[in-house]
Amino acid sequence: MTKIALTGAAGRMGRRIAALALEDKRFRLVSAMEMPGHQAMGSDVGTLCGRGPVGLAVSENLQGDPQVILDFSTPESTLAWLAAAREKKIAMVIGTTGLTESQLAEVADSASEIPIVQAPNMSVGVNLLFKIVGEVAQALGEDYDIEITEAHHRFKKDAPSGTALGLARSVCQATGRAMPDVLVHGRSGACPRKPGEIGMHAIRLGDTVGEHSVCFGNLGETVTLSHSAHTRDTFARGALRAAEWVAGRKAGLYTMQDVLFG
Repeated sequence: MTKIALTGAAGRMGRRIAALALEDKRFRLVSAMEMPGHQAMGSDVGTLCGRGPVGLAVSENLQGDPQVILDFSTPESTLAWLAAAREKKIAMVIGTTGLTESQLAEVADSASEIPIVQAPNMSVGVNLLFKIVGEVAQALGEDYDIEITEAHHRFKKDAPSGTALGLARSVCQATGRAMPDVLVHGRSGACPRKPGEIGMHAIRLGDTVGEHSVCFGNLGETVTLSHSAHTRDTFARGALRAAEWVAGRKAGLYTMQDVLFG
Protein backbone atom coordinates (compact mmCIF):
# COMPACT_ATOMS: atom_id res chain seq x y z
CA MET A 1 0.00 0.00 0.00
CA THR A 2 1.31 3.44 -0.97
CA LYS A 3 0.70 6.22 1.55
CA ILE A 4 -0.02 9.52 -0.18
CA ALA A 5 -0.52 13.19 0.66
CA LEU A 6 -2.55 15.41 -1.62
CA THR A 7 -2.19 19.16 -2.15
CA GLY A 8 -5.02 21.20 -3.65
CA ALA A 9 -7.34 18.61 -2.12
CA ALA A 10 -10.47 20.76 -2.55
CA GLY A 11 -9.79 21.62 -6.19
CA ARG A 12 -11.29 19.92 -9.24
CA MET A 13 -8.34 17.58 -9.73
CA GLY A 14 -7.73 17.12 -6.02
CA ARG A 15 -11.24 15.87 -5.36
CA ARG A 16 -11.06 13.30 -8.15
CA ILE A 17 -7.65 12.03 -7.02
CA ALA A 18 -8.97 11.76 -3.46
CA ALA A 19 -12.08 9.91 -4.58
CA LEU A 20 -10.16 7.36 -6.63
CA ALA A 21 -7.48 6.89 -3.97
CA LEU A 22 -10.07 6.28 -1.26
CA GLU A 23 -11.71 3.49 -3.26
CA ASP A 24 -8.43 1.82 -4.27
CA LYS A 25 -6.86 -0.53 -1.72
CA ARG A 26 -3.40 0.08 -3.20
CA PHE A 27 -3.42 3.59 -1.67
CA ARG A 28 -3.89 5.16 1.73
CA LEU A 29 -4.60 8.89 1.82
CA VAL A 30 -2.91 10.18 4.98
CA SER A 31 -2.88 13.93 4.38
CA ALA A 32 -5.07 16.37 2.43
CA MET A 33 -3.80 19.95 2.19
CA GLU A 34 -5.11 23.30 1.02
CA MET A 35 -3.85 26.86 1.16
CA PRO A 36 -4.29 28.74 4.47
CA GLY A 37 -7.74 30.30 4.78
CA HIS A 38 -9.35 28.07 2.16
CA GLN A 39 -13.07 27.63 2.74
CA ALA A 40 -12.68 23.84 2.77
CA MET A 41 -10.24 23.94 5.69
CA GLY A 42 -11.28 21.43 8.35
CA SER A 43 -13.74 19.64 6.07
CA ASP A 44 -13.61 15.87 5.79
CA VAL A 45 -11.88 15.07 2.51
CA GLY A 46 -14.13 12.07 1.93
CA THR A 47 -17.21 14.26 2.16
CA LEU A 48 -15.64 16.84 -0.16
CA CYS A 49 -15.03 14.27 -2.90
CA GLY A 50 -18.42 12.59 -2.52
CA ARG A 51 -17.28 9.39 -0.81
CA GLY A 52 -18.64 10.14 2.65
CA PRO A 53 -16.69 10.88 5.87
CA VAL A 54 -13.35 9.10 6.22
CA GLY A 55 -11.98 10.87 9.28
CA LEU A 56 -9.33 12.91 7.46
CA ALA A 57 -9.72 16.69 7.62
CA VAL A 58 -8.32 19.13 5.08
CA SER A 59 -5.38 20.96 6.69
CA GLU A 60 -2.77 23.54 5.74
CA ASN A 61 -0.07 21.28 7.19
CA LEU A 62 1.47 18.02 6.02
CA GLN A 63 0.21 15.19 8.24
CA GLY A 64 0.96 11.50 8.72
CA ASP A 65 3.98 9.87 7.15
CA PRO A 66 3.31 9.86 3.39
CA GLN A 67 5.64 8.21 0.92
CA VAL A 68 4.53 10.48 -1.91
CA ILE A 69 3.05 13.99 -2.20
CA LEU A 70 0.76 14.48 -5.20
CA ASP A 71 0.74 18.14 -6.17
CA PHE A 72 -1.84 19.75 -8.45
CA SER A 73 -1.86 23.30 -7.13
CA THR A 74 -0.22 26.56 -8.22
CA PRO A 75 3.46 27.17 -9.10
CA GLU A 76 4.02 29.08 -5.85
CA SER A 77 2.36 26.38 -3.78
CA THR A 78 4.29 23.68 -5.63
CA LEU A 79 7.60 25.24 -4.60
CA ALA A 80 6.49 25.40 -0.96
CA TRP A 81 5.52 21.73 -0.90
CA LEU A 82 8.67 20.87 -2.82
CA ALA A 83 10.75 22.37 -0.01
CA ALA A 84 8.78 20.35 2.56
CA ALA A 85 9.21 17.15 0.56
CA ARG A 86 12.91 17.77 0.18
CA GLU A 87 13.31 18.37 3.92
CA LYS A 88 11.39 15.21 4.86
CA LYS A 89 12.74 13.09 1.97
CA ILE A 90 9.30 12.41 0.50
CA ALA A 91 8.82 11.60 -3.18
CA MET A 92 6.63 13.92 -5.28
CA VAL A 93 4.33 13.71 -8.27
CA ILE A 94 3.98 17.20 -9.76
CA GLY A 95 1.16 17.89 -12.19
CA THR A 96 1.03 21.66 -11.70
CA THR A 97 1.33 23.60 -14.96
CA GLY A 98 2.50 27.15 -15.62
CA LEU A 99 5.89 26.66 -13.95
CA THR A 100 8.51 29.16 -15.08
CA GLU A 101 11.99 28.16 -16.21
CA SER A 102 13.43 29.13 -12.83
CA GLN A 103 10.74 27.11 -11.03
CA LEU A 104 11.41 24.12 -13.25
CA ALA A 105 15.10 24.49 -12.43
CA GLU A 106 14.22 24.33 -8.73
CA VAL A 107 12.27 21.13 -9.33
CA ALA A 108 15.27 19.66 -11.14
CA ASP A 109 17.60 20.71 -8.32
CA SER A 110 15.34 19.07 -5.72
CA ALA A 111 15.42 15.88 -7.76
CA SER A 112 19.05 15.48 -6.76
CA GLU A 113 17.75 14.59 -3.29
CA ILE A 114 14.28 13.08 -3.78
CA PRO A 115 12.50 11.17 -6.57
CA ILE A 116 10.10 13.38 -8.54
CA VAL A 117 7.71 12.59 -11.38
CA GLN A 118 6.99 15.88 -13.14
CA ALA A 119 4.70 16.01 -16.16
CA PRO A 120 2.36 18.58 -17.69
CA ASN A 121 -0.20 15.83 -18.29
CA MET A 122 -0.66 12.52 -16.46
CA SER A 123 -2.89 10.91 -19.09
CA VAL A 124 -1.64 7.63 -20.53
CA GLY A 125 -2.96 8.58 -23.98
CA VAL A 126 -1.33 12.01 -23.97
CA ASN A 127 2.00 10.55 -22.95
CA LEU A 128 1.79 8.10 -25.83
CA LEU A 129 1.17 11.17 -28.02
CA PHE A 130 4.28 12.82 -26.55
CA LYS A 131 6.23 9.74 -27.58
CA ILE A 132 5.04 9.49 -31.18
CA VAL A 133 4.55 13.12 -32.23
CA GLY A 134 8.28 13.73 -32.60
CA GLU A 135 8.67 10.54 -34.62
CA VAL A 136 5.90 11.66 -36.98
CA ALA A 137 7.42 15.13 -37.38
CA GLN A 138 10.80 13.61 -38.17
CA ALA A 139 9.36 11.15 -40.68
CA LEU A 140 7.27 13.74 -42.53
CA GLY A 141 10.14 16.20 -42.83
CA GLU A 142 10.51 19.92 -43.36
CA ASP A 143 7.88 20.19 -46.12
CA TYR A 144 5.07 19.79 -43.58
CA ASP A 145 3.76 22.80 -41.65
CA ILE A 146 2.95 22.15 -37.98
CA GLU A 147 0.09 23.67 -35.98
CA ILE A 148 -0.82 22.79 -32.38
CA THR A 149 -4.28 23.55 -30.97
CA GLU A 150 -5.43 23.06 -27.38
CA ALA A 151 -8.80 23.63 -25.71
CA HIS A 152 -9.60 23.76 -21.99
CA HIS A 153 -12.30 24.97 -19.61
CA ARG A 154 -12.86 28.67 -18.96
CA PHE A 155 -11.19 28.51 -15.52
CA LYS A 156 -7.73 27.42 -16.70
CA LYS A 157 -5.21 30.07 -15.68
CA ASP A 158 -2.27 29.44 -18.04
CA ALA A 159 -2.03 29.43 -21.82
CA PRO A 160 -0.85 27.68 -23.83
CA SER A 161 -1.32 24.52 -21.79
CA GLY A 162 1.66 22.64 -20.44
CA THR A 163 0.60 19.70 -22.60
CA ALA A 164 0.66 21.80 -25.77
CA LEU A 165 4.13 23.06 -24.88
CA GLY A 166 5.18 19.47 -24.18
CA LEU A 167 4.00 18.41 -27.64
CA ALA A 168 5.92 21.30 -29.21
CA ARG A 169 8.99 20.32 -27.20
CA SER A 170 8.78 16.73 -28.48
CA VAL A 171 8.63 18.00 -32.06
CA CYS A 172 11.55 20.37 -31.53
CA GLN A 173 13.74 17.73 -29.93
CA ALA A 174 13.08 15.34 -32.82
CA THR A 175 13.62 17.90 -35.59
CA GLY A 176 16.34 20.18 -34.23
CA ARG A 177 14.14 23.22 -33.75
CA ALA A 178 14.81 25.70 -30.94
CA MET A 179 12.17 26.06 -28.20
CA PRO A 180 10.52 28.51 -27.70
CA ASP A 181 11.88 30.57 -30.58
CA VAL A 182 9.93 28.69 -33.27
CA LEU A 183 6.54 29.08 -31.59
CA VAL A 184 4.00 31.52 -33.05
CA HIS A 185 1.14 32.16 -30.63
CA GLY A 186 -1.97 32.85 -32.68
CA ARG A 187 -2.00 35.01 -35.79
CA SER A 188 -3.38 38.41 -36.66
CA GLY A 189 -2.84 40.76 -39.58
CA ALA A 190 -0.09 40.20 -42.12
CA CYS A 191 1.85 37.18 -40.91
CA PRO A 192 3.01 34.88 -43.69
CA ARG A 193 4.13 31.49 -42.39
CA LYS A 194 7.88 31.14 -42.00
CA PRO A 195 9.69 27.84 -42.63
CA GLY A 196 10.12 25.76 -39.49
CA GLU A 197 7.71 27.67 -37.28
CA ILE A 198 5.13 25.92 -35.10
CA GLY A 199 1.73 27.57 -34.69
CA MET A 200 0.27 27.47 -31.17
CA HIS A 201 -3.41 28.18 -30.50
CA ALA A 202 -5.31 28.16 -27.19
CA ILE A 203 -9.09 27.93 -26.75
CA ARG A 204 -10.90 28.47 -23.44
CA LEU A 205 -14.44 27.18 -23.64
CA GLY A 206 -17.05 26.24 -21.05
CA ASP A 207 -16.23 23.03 -19.18
CA THR A 208 -13.91 21.47 -21.77
CA VAL A 209 -11.69 19.00 -19.90
CA GLY A 210 -8.80 18.96 -22.35
CA GLU A 211 -8.32 18.59 -26.11
CA HIS A 212 -5.04 18.66 -28.03
CA SER A 213 -4.30 18.35 -31.74
CA VAL A 214 -1.07 18.43 -33.70
CA CYS A 215 -1.64 19.00 -37.42
CA PHE A 216 0.99 18.38 -40.10
CA GLY A 217 0.20 19.69 -43.56
CA ASN A 218 1.81 20.22 -46.94
CA LEU A 219 0.26 21.22 -50.27
CA GLY A 220 -1.19 17.76 -50.79
CA GLU A 221 -2.36 16.34 -47.47
CA THR A 222 -2.91 16.84 -43.75
CA VAL A 223 -2.03 14.44 -40.96
CA THR A 224 -3.65 15.07 -37.55
CA LEU A 225 -2.77 13.49 -34.22
CA SER A 226 -5.26 14.32 -31.47
CA HIS A 227 -6.32 13.45 -27.95
CA SER A 228 -9.53 14.29 -26.06
CA ALA A 229 -9.97 13.83 -22.31
CA HIS A 230 -13.59 13.16 -21.39
CA THR A 231 -13.13 13.25 -17.61
CA ARG A 232 -10.54 14.38 -15.07
CA ASP A 233 -10.36 10.77 -13.89
CA THR A 234 -8.04 10.22 -16.87
CA PHE A 235 -5.43 12.45 -15.23
CA ALA A 236 -6.19 11.31 -11.68
CA ARG A 237 -5.62 7.65 -12.51
CA GLY A 238 -2.36 8.53 -14.24
CA ALA A 239 -1.22 10.53 -11.20
CA LEU A 240 -1.96 7.63 -8.85
CA ARG A 241 -0.11 5.28 -11.17
CA ALA A 242 2.86 7.63 -11.02
CA ALA A 243 2.66 7.79 -7.21
CA GLU A 244 2.74 4.02 -6.89
CA TRP A 245 5.67 3.84 -9.32
CA VAL A 246 7.82 6.57 -7.74
CA ALA A 247 7.45 5.45 -4.11
CA GLY A 248 10.80 4.05 -3.01
CA ARG A 249 12.67 5.06 -6.19
CA LYS A 250 16.10 6.60 -6.00
CA ALA A 251 16.42 10.37 -6.28
CA GLY A 252 15.95 11.70 -9.78
CA LEU A 253 13.69 13.64 -12.11
CA TYR A 254 11.30 11.31 -13.91
CA THR A 255 8.52 11.80 -16.45
CA MET A 256 5.38 9.87 -17.26
CA GLN A 257 7.40 8.31 -20.07
CA ASP A 258 9.47 6.62 -17.36
CA VAL A 259 6.34 5.55 -15.49
CA LEU A 260 4.62 4.10 -18.56
CA PHE A 261 7.45 2.89 -20.76
CA GLY A 262 10.56 2.74 -18.56
